[in-house]
Amino acid sequence: MAMALQASTFLHQYIYATTHAVPKSPNAIRFGILSTAMINPAAIIRPAETHPEVKITAIASRDLLSAKKYAAKYGIKNAYGSYDELLGDTTIQAVYISLPNALHGEWAEKALNASKHVLLEKPLTANASEARRIFEIASAKNLVLLEAFHWQFHPAAHVVHSLVHSGRYGQVKRTYARMTTPAKSIPKSDIRWKYDLAGGSLMDMTYVVSATRYFLDKGVPEQIISAKARRSPEDRRIDEAMEAELRWDKDGVKSKIYADMERRNVAVIVPRVWELPAVEIECEDAAQPQAGVKLNADRGGSFMMPHLYHYIQVTDKKTGHRTTQKHYNWGPKWGANSEPWWSTYRYQLEAFADRIQGRQPAHWIDPQDSIDGMQTIDMIYEKSGLGIRHGSSEKTIIAGKQ
Repeated sequence: MAMALQASTFLHQYIYATTHAVPKSPNAIRFGILSTAMINPAAIIRPAETHPEVKITAIASRDLLSAKKYAAKYGIKNAYGSYDELLGDTTIQAVYISLPNALHGEWAEKALNASKHVLLEKPLTANASEARRIFEIASAKNLVLLEAFHWQFHPAAHVVHSLVHSGRYGQVKRTYARMTTPAKSIPKSDIRWKYDLAGGSLMDMTYVVSATRYFLDKGVPEQIISAKARRSPEDRRIDEAMEAELRWDKDGVKSKIYADMERRNVAVIVPRVWELPAVEIECEDAAQPQAGVKLNADRGGSFMMPHLYHYIQVTDKKTGHRTTQKHYNWGPKWGANSEPWWSTYRYQLEAFADRIQGRQPAHWIDPQDSIDGMQTIDMIYEKSGLGIRHGSSEKTIIAGKQ
């Protein structure tokens, strides 16, 4: 179902880019894109068309012909036949990197060393070690580096966060986050099945870790209680599904996550197309345990793509009374500087451009938060027995030692 949501977002972005395109400011940030990945139109190209201070001026591929075709299709001025060529273009101020996971750290580092700001697709890197290194470089060079967890910039996410931490519903007792894709939806040739490219369900569907940590305001779990990987029959190093339970510091909160790139059908033949990405947060008043609430964040829509549809449901566990609300703009952070048609990617781009232009963004993902997210993923993989993933630059170093 996650793939259907992504397809719907492509249409959503196309429609609103067509009806809300704006002229560019003379000081617009000139962006280059590393790769011709399928995600690019939704994640950066269409959002940029509606932002007066962002202009996509270059695209790079390992194949020049592919880059030229892509540039012609989306009206991008310059096409390059290598990523290094694009990074050598001194007119480009920022890059969006949507390469396979294992290449994130290597090319983010090269982009930063070429004095480019970097918007880097999730997961940030292959592991926490790579994450630390690229943030150290960004800090030393005074450049902006952001992990592209777009959903976290949407007002709906901020409203759920404010409800959880309002104190109105007592302490959080447990959380559950799920993201699945029906069996056979992802071709086996896809990069998500490739170990050398840091594939796997947890790496691809890391939204379940991101959402859990964001709504709880947590860093690294104190303990991975359990982590069970269902290994791919084609490559036993790849998790086609991952289930884990995490415990957070002294408050005793436990979180379960479930990611599945090959969700089994019901009765063999019925795909689980109704299983949307979901987060459940159960709270319980410390003084009156029976009067707590259960928050179903964006259930019935998707916490991952709330711009398409979502609702935030609060259920009183004692009375069963439910209240719902929806937030496509405003919220506790954005105020009037938002539009109801903005996608999660458009909100993210607004914040990224604000930071580059020296303005305070309405929301931001701090470096330590991204590092803690990667460390959490490392811990789950280690607990599962699969071991941490490795980036392309690290593999070069490892190979040199052998």
